[in-house]
Amino acid sequence: MKLTINGTEREVPDGLRLQDAAAQFCVPGCVTILNGFQTNENIVLCSSDSVTLIQKGVLPPADVLEHMMASRHSPKVHQAVKRASVGIAGLGGLGSNIAVMLARTGVGRLVLADFDVVEPSNLNRQNYCIRHLGMAKTDALAEQIRDINPYITVETHCVRITENNAAELFRDCEIVCEAFDNPDCKSMLVSTLLDETDVRIVSGSGMAGYGSANEIVTRRRFSRLYVCGDGVTAAQNGVGLMAPRATLCAAHQANAVLRLILGEQP
Repeated sequence: MKLTINGTEREVPDGLRLQDAAAQFCVPGCVTILNGFQTNENIVLCSSDSVTLIQKGVLPPADVLEHMMASRHSPKVHQAVKRASVGIAGLGGLGSNIAVMLARTGVGRLVLADFDVVEPSNLNRQNYCIRHLGMAKTDALAEQIRDINPYITVETHCVRITENNAAELFRDCEIVCEAFDNPDCKSMLVSTLLDETDVRIVSGSGMAGYGSANEIVTRRRFSRLYVCGDGVTAAQNGVGLMAPRATLCAAHQANAVLRLILGEQP
């Protein structure tokens, strides 16, 4: 019978079991994924099954990693995500987390823009580590994405985003995530991109403090603008920006991007 193993069609004996296939084509004890489902059971394989075998602790080749991603997400979803190009404006509590989530999802091209460096006050909510202190956020985030999936295309721009360069920076993107802290910068970016490009925008507004997570929602504001957050809670005296709600809002933005890529309305 024929199986697809790590993206390659192979002829195997009838009745072959999953763990026996792992020992034959990879190594005993490797990660075994059958039709998108990870399992350690020694299941009898059927014709046309898709098997992914990943050796633990070793970076798989690009084609094997891609087959694994496709099996986890489904081939149709994976191909759509792989073809997508997404911009992220601002790489702080929202943008750094959005970028990591989209990298794990397999978005094929990420355009990252921010002028700032990583500082100690960022570590309470942003997706950086002590080793990144003093690095440009663009460089630190690109490094992390390489650690997650080195086969993603990452384009970085260590610049301050203004009304004069925003459209050019993100013109080739399908979707742009607005991830600024400053309300004036948020307004500038959204207005500029709506006026000068055809991109869809996923923005964040209202995620400070430690209020109910259930208040973080995604709303469609205009035909090409979606806003995530509670829309109210801004950072102020006694209400800081903290990891849980900031990351929740970032997750809403990343999920809205994924749904737009797949033709859904967030």
